[in-house]
Amino acid sequence: MSDRLQKYADGMQMRRVTVTVDGDLLDEVAGTVAEGRAGSVSAWVAEAIAQRCQRERRLRELAALMAEYEAEHGTISEEELAAGEQADRDAAALLRARVRRSE
Repeated sequence: MSDRLQKYADGMQMRRVTVTVDGDLLDEVAGTVAEGRAGSVSAWVAEAIAQRCQRERRLRELAALMAEYEAEHGTISEEELAAGEQADRDAAALLRARVRRSE
């Protein structure tokens, strides 16, 4: 069990639930358990849920920060968003080039 999942197991009451899952996905999870990369299907699912909850919290926090920023500075325009996306792509390309040079 991962340290993060153990923290949840130690501090929270575990409950049994029934869910319907695509069979192919469940087979992949069972394979992960069989290979020893997860302690159990339940542990794998609990960790996946924890990661999704963390992602949802971060998205809510980001939305709140953006709303706060826009309340103070005005709505972020499509042009500003596009410029930010291009800057991110440029930075990623530079990073990839540096990694390739160092290999």
